[in-house]
Amino acid sequence: MAQLFGLANLGRDAELRYTQDGTPVAGLALAFSYGKKGQDGKRPTQWVEASIWRQRAEALAPYLLKGTKVSVTLDDVHVETYQKSDGTQGVKLVGVVSAIEFASSPPQGQQAAPQPQPQRQPAQPAASLADMSDDLPPF
Repeated sequence: MAQLFGLANLGRDAELRYTQDGTPVAGLALAFSYGKKGQDGKRPTQWVEASIWRQRAEALAPYLLKGTKVSVTLDDVHVETYQKSDGTQGVKLVGVVSAIEFASSPPQGQQAAPQPQPQRQPAQPAASLADMSDDLPPF
């Protein structure tokens, strides 16, 4: 099984969708820079199409925004062929995210919507010493 590990920038916001059986999957466009800088001062970029599955997809999709830098490990990395819009055949690198961590905050103006905080239950009053029995251990 081929693996890929590195720092990448998200090329677009994560696209959350669901399979026919209801399994969540988020699609990512990852841009990996490599090699030496060219005359334009930029490094070449390798684009990788990646997917995150199940609960992790639903939990992370709102925060995986274009321009965010992530540290990512991809499993099952392989080359797929596809038909380009001009009718010619193209190739793309594809993988499945097995680990991901944020290496930067989203770019300014693209903060994810804050998630509602779960409601806290009111504290229950502690039992008084009169309510405790000497017959039972305290643990």
